[in-house]
Formats: sequence, structure tokens, C-alpha cells
Amino acid sequence: MTTNLSRRGFLKSAAAVTAVLYVGATPDGAAAASSSEAMLNPFVKIDSNGQIIAIIKHFEKGQGPATGLSTLIAEELGVTMDQIGYEFAPSNPEVYNNLFFGPFQGTGGSTAMANSWMQYRTAGANAREMLIKAAAKAWEVDASGLDIQGGLIIGNGKSSPLGDFVAAAAQIAPSETPRLREASEWKIIGNESTRRLDSPIKVNGQAKFGMDVHLPNQMVVMIKRTPQRGGLVAGFDDSAAKDVKGYIMAMPLPTNHGVAVYADNTWAAMQARNAIDVEWDMSAAETRSSVEIRDEVMAALEAAPVYNVNQADRTGIAGAVDSAASLVEKTFYFPLLAHAPMEPMNCTIEQTAEGDIVLHDGAQMPTGPHMAYQQIFQLPPEKIHIKTMLAGGSFGRRATPDADYQVEAALAFVDTDRTRPVKLVWDREDDIRGGYYRPATGHKVRVGLDTDGNITAWEHQVAGQSIMKGTAFEAFSVKDGVDHSTVEGLADSPYAIPNMAVGLTDTEKATSVLWWRSVGHTHTAYVMEVMMDMAAKAAGRDPVAFRLAYLTGSKDADRKAAVLKLAAEKGNWGAPAAGNVQGIAVHKSFGSFVAEVVEVSGTPVDGIQIEKVTAAVDCGIAVNPDVIRAQTEGAIGYGIGHAMRDQITLDGGAVEQSNFPDYEPLRISDIKAIETHIMPSAEAPTGIGEPGTPPSAPALANAIAQLDVQVAELPMSENGVSFA
Repeated sequence: MTTNLSRRGFLKSAAAVTAVLYVGATPDGAAAASSSEAMLNPFVKIDSNGQIIAIIKHFEKGQGPATGLSTLIAEELGVTMDQIGYEFAPSNPEVYNNLFFGPFQGTGGSTAMANSWMQYRTAGANAREMLIKAAAKAWEVDASGLDIQGGLIIGNGKSSPLGDFVAAAAQIAPSETPRLREASEWKIIGNESTRRLDSPIKVNGQAKFGMDVHLPNQMVVMIKRTPQRGGLVAGFDDSAAKDVKGYIMAMPLPTNHGVAVYADNTWAAMQARNAIDVEWDMSAAETRSSVEIRDEVMAALEAAPVYNVNQADRTGIAGAVDSAASLVEKTFYFPLLAHAPMEPMNCTIEQTAEGDIVLHDGAQMPTGPHMAYQQIFQLPPEKIHIKTMLAGGSFGRRATPDADYQVEAALAFVDTDRTRPVKLVWDREDDIRGGYYRPATGHKVRVGLDTDGNITAWEHQVAGQSIMKGTAFEAFSVKDGVDHSTVEGLADSPYAIPNMAVGLTDTEKATSVLWWRSVGHTHTAYVMEVMMDMAAKAAGRDPVAFRLAYLTGSKDADRKAAVLKLAAEKGNWGAPAAGNVQGIAVHKSFGSFVAEVVEVSGTPVDGIQIEKVTAAVDCGIAVNPDVIRAQTEGAIGYGIGHAMRDQITLDGGAVEQSNFPDYEPLRISDIKAIETHIMPSAEAPTGIGEPGTPPSAPALANAIAQLDVQVAELPMSENGVSFA
């Protein structure tokens, strides 16, 4: 993973945008309100009043890029956070692509800050230099003596608002080598007092989410979907729906995967959908139960793996484990999990008078629906527009390889006369039963120890449902048959473990599986960290000291060791409150390192209470410490909450859960306190949206193991642990 954008790359994107963006133009090419409003580069727009707008290429689902990327521009430009606002970039992968995703515009994998660090700093620095050059020319002074501070161009005894030079600056070519401010000059980056730009509008109700879109004369469409994956519409009867006030019509989707029910409002659409009777063709539908799926995964673990992930001598390592002085072994199972964001899926589609298609959506990966809409509507890319809205969470759900809900909306719209906008709305039941889940996965691990308690060999086998195979992402994410997302955090672990063999077998998908917050790390971290604790116990060593013995020989190992030590120190490792026990875990994911100490009270029989979680985070330079702490807290709650109680189960291929009563999210009372400590760092920023999730559940499991209950199958509440 690289975090730098070359100067040539920046200038190339700047040239691309200036072909359509100039003084008086906005990112989508429409005329701007003020003739003195200028786009200085693809990421910085300034008006004559000095109002700076950061063009944010990553969408905001609560994780903070609107603030983080604006911070980089504000710092380099020389303005305060009160002087900068933001807009979401238009759908244009040639200019706003994710640098880690290739020619694809999207948000995910905790890459927003990592891939934009140099890109947005360079944009801010170039805007600063262009404005300074314009002022120097007007003042007839040397530009080297000028700077921008607090939105004012100052120097040589002169001072003026930067807005005075916007029009002139827009005519100046960007530099190939703008000077980036030194860390010693930073006033905003790393500032503990910097608060999120999107918080006020979310508090006062001005924030516009996808669900808030209401266009004149729009219809609302809801889909009556097949209860089992693979079912098709054979026929339907809408006689009873015609009695619902506001009902308009119903028709099968062109794919026959459901019946689209149209109404004047959401309530009418819900009632009409409930009244429609659908005859389903289930001849090709999924019929397996969760028990059968689990049995298939477990059976695969007992057979020889199909793929030798790290090309190790499996026979020799198995023999080394068998001949070890002592053996630690365990088999684990992780069930399907739903994403369950607070805002269910939705989007709104309309056609303009010119025949353009406009999608209003919390678009996590706009390139996907953009490409799909070109095919569906038979239009060139410039006739498709995506207006990105705020999203109420995602955790991966809004970024499907097949742009599922956006395509669903398009199919519902294409069969109308297109004179009325169509708003697609999912309810919570649609979302829980929607068919995109974290894969069911199993692990079988055997670890050999010598007489001194040192690891001599580690045999590890994984079986589960591949996320990437069969999708558009397979070409770059699957190598030699191995879907890396299944074994990430395991095959590339910073632990220096001798004689380690990793095998993988894919099992058949029972549902549409998808990346889920932290993807494969959700289960690989659990297994690695629980096994490290079990090995430490067998060796008679402290779990922290045991881990540190295997964190040597690489920069990653050193950084992982550092957060482990910090978490242990801040979490009072080894000295819990009277009657309490502790567990610890540490993991690297998305370029970042997180260690967590979980302290609990109670018993598995009477109820466990999580008293405190202490986290140590190394995500490189801490651009926005407040955002880092918030994301770490949320990631911990997400990981622990799902491990405590949640699973998706199937009965005859149909999902049994439907809403929060039977797919219960974390409660505020479940964790009494979370404390996050950020490691000082000069490394380029890395991910923070997901890295707090992987170590959270194993740290809890390791605490519970101190009470003589080893949880190897989730959720915990179904496997011997109750919670207070």
C-alpha cells in the first residue's frame, strides 16, 4: 500500500479537471453562482468571499473523511476549519478515483486518509502557491516573502483576504513541486481541539441523508423479494393492494427477483407490498439450513486444504506439531453476520428534461452504479450523474460488487414512463434479510510447543465462503486460487512464528456474501489472538510477554509490540479491580496497529459485565485525534456487540432474523467505559474506520477464558456465556 501521489499524477488529474472546470464552473460542469468562484484544482474551490470548499472524493457514512480531508487542505492552504466547508465530488473516476482501487472511485478498506494524504496536501499547497503568486503579481513583490495565515495573504507589510485574488489565481498553472508545510508548522493536523465539520448539521437536522431525499411528484417503490436466494417470480396477484390508498401499480423486476410495488408514499408502499400475493418459482433456490452450512465448513476443515496459502511444507509442519513436547489445538466457527446500518438501503432516481439520469444516493462506490446505469439506460457516461448524499452507516453494505440496490432502483425506474422520480426504500426487515452477509467461516489450528514453552510449529486451516470469487474484483484480489480477504491478518501476520502452514478451502455460498467491517480480519484476528493466549497459558507465561517474544525482526512487528505495551500499561494489565479479570489482543489491519485490554466482572453463568476497554492505536500521523477516538470506540462496540449475541441463521434457505429484537445491536450499557490512547507517529496516516474491530472480540474472549470458559464458536451468548 502506498500513501503517496506522484507530482505527475497530481498534475494529470488537475489537467483532467481543468478541461471542464474553470472560473465560474462547479465540479459537475454546471455554471457556478458567482463569476469569481474558482476551481483551483480538482479538490479546492474558493469564492470571492474567501469561502473554501474541499471537494471530498470519499463519501461520509460517519467515519470522518469530510473532516479529515478538509483538514489537510485547510492546513496546507493556511485557513482555519471555520473557513472551510466541503462538497462531495461528482462521479468521475478519471479524476476522483481511489488511488488504491485503480480506475475506480470508491470508499472502503479504511483507505480514505491513507490514499488521500499526499493528494489533498498537494492540492492545498498548490492552491496556496497560486493565490500567493497572484497576490505577489498584484502587489509587485517577491512571492517568497508571502504566506497565507488564517485566510489572509500576508507579507511585505501587506495583508489581504485570499478571496481578493481568487479569479487571478485560477489563471495560474499549478506547480510541479509545491512546498508542503513541515510538521513543525502544523496548526490543525493533530490538533486535539479540531471537531468534525458534519456534527452541527447532524445535530440541528440540516444534514441530508439518502432517506431524506423527496423530489416533486416522486413515487416510492418497495420490493417484495424472494425469501430464499435464487427464487424467481412466477406470478403475482395485487387485488388486495388496490384497496390501499396511494397504491399505484406493481410489476415484476426485469430479472424476476422480486415484485416492485409503487405508491405515492412510503407507508402506502409498505401496506401495498404486504397485501400482494406472489407465487415463487423456488426450483433453483437455496434450501440449506445454518446447521448444514456449518457442517459443510467443519467437514472441509477435516480434509486436506485445497490451497496451500503460504506454500509451506505442510507434511513436515504437521509432523513437527505431532512430535512437539506439548500440543495446543482448537477448532473455531464464525456464523453469517448482517451489517445492519442504522439507515437501511435507499436511493432516488430521476430523468432530466435532457434525458440524463440522476441518482441521489449515499454512494459508497459510485463507479459501480455509474457503469451499471450506462448499460441499463444505454447512455454514455456523461449522461449519468450521481449526487452523493450522507449515509447513516454502512460497514461495507453500501459497496456491493453488483451495485445491488442501485440496480434494483434502476430496474424499477426503467419500466415506468420516467416522468416521475422513483425513490427505492428498504425497511429494516429487508436489510436484515437482504442477503449480503459476512461469510460463514471455520478455522482449525494446531500449535506445537517445546519443553520451554516456545512455539515449534503452527498448522492452520481455514474453510469458508469466498467474498471475491465470482465478482468483478476477483481478477486483482484472488491469486493462485486464494481469496486473500479470507486469510488476511493470518497469512501476513507480523508475528514471527516458525514453521507456520496456512491452508484454505472454499465452501459453497448459501447467501450473497460481502465484506463486513474489517473483512477477513474479523475472524483471523479472533483465532490468532485466542490461540496466542492458549499457547501462553500452556507455556506458563504472561500473555503479553509471550506475544512480545514473537514480535521481532520487522518494522511491523515493532509497531505492533509498541501498541501492545501501551495498551497493557494504560489498561493496568495484570492488576484488574478486585474480582475482575482481563483479556488482551493485538492486531494489524489496513496498515494500522491496535491493541485492546478488556476488563470484565461477573461470571459466564450469572452474567458478564464489560467494565472497561482500553485501546492503543498506531494509525500513523493522527490527523484528527477526535475522529480517531470516535472510530475506535465505534469499531470496538461493533466487534464486541456482534460477538456477544449476533448471528444470521437460515431455515430452508430463508433468513430467520428480521429486526433488532432478534438481531440485537450493542447496547449503551454493555460496555461501561472505553479509553483510547493514540501512539505518536511520523508515519503516513493509515486506516482507522475498521482496525479497532478485529482485536475487540478476542480480547473479550481471552478475559472470559480466565473464568474457565473458552469460546471458540460465536456468538458467545449461544455458546456458554451470558451477559449482565
